[in-house]
Amino acid sequence: MELGLEGKSVIVMAASKGLGKATALQFAKEGAHVVISSRNEVDLIAAVKEIQESTSNNNVTYKTCDVTNSKNIKELVQFAADKNGTIDVLVNNAGGPPAGGFEKFDDAAWQNAFELNLLSYVRAIREVLPYMQRQKRGHITNFTSSSMKQTIDDLILSNTFRAGVVGLAKSLSQELANDNILINTIGPGRIATDRVAQLDQIRADKLDMTYEEVKASTEGSIPIGRYGQPEEFAKQAVFLCSAANTYVTGQTLLVDGGLVKAL
Repeated sequence: MELGLEGKSVIVMAASKGLGKATALQFAKEGAHVVISSRNEVDLIAAVKEIQESTSNNNVTYKTCDVTNSKNIKELVQFAADKNGTIDVLVNNAGGPPAGGFEKFDDAAWQNAFELNLLSYVRAIREVLPYMQRQKRGHITNFTSSSMKQTIDDLILSNTFRAGVVGLAKSLSQELANDNILINTIGPGRIATDRVAQLDQIRADKLDMTYEEVKASTEGSIPIGRYGQPEEFAKQAVFLCSAANTYVTGQTLLVDGGLVKAL
């Protein structure tokens, strides 16, 4: 299948590690011109070097960006447009909010999670739209969580704002269709990342279990019987953002090995 990503201008947010980096790597393999971002410049430099060396694609670069800072987002998009001529693809991504139930969080925690996991997506989309509307094409994919389909215990902040991203994308799919801009939402189940390991350790501490016991228990609830690998998630995200996707928009896709039972 021809993905048609050679030379396309791609921004992947929060991509120095985990699912973001795995996705940037897959775009680079397809010959895209990729700009990655995160707050940590040391991690970004290492990620760019790793991606370039493993793909022989030197059109991969970075710019630091705190996704909760609107000025940083404007500067990131301008940087990518100046470097690569336009913006063809935006992948929205951000770190997960803290774990915990309702009574744990005050107004500041709710505001921080809103800015991290919903408002940052709004701001990034707002900045790339003029480029996509001018060329009458574009792809936007938002990373969320399996909680967009089925809530997860002790992750009330994530449960709330991931659902907001789904509503945003569904609404925008209607508004942007005339400009041939496709927008979708993709959520990971239990993918082997640092974030998932952290959540498993929190659950282990809470239940007085070992990390290994928690992981084994969770794997037993996944029909495929294992955690997914970042590249398995990334390949689906890249397809949604490619020329091979010409008719899928406003949809939510889970990459979860069959874990979530909700329709």
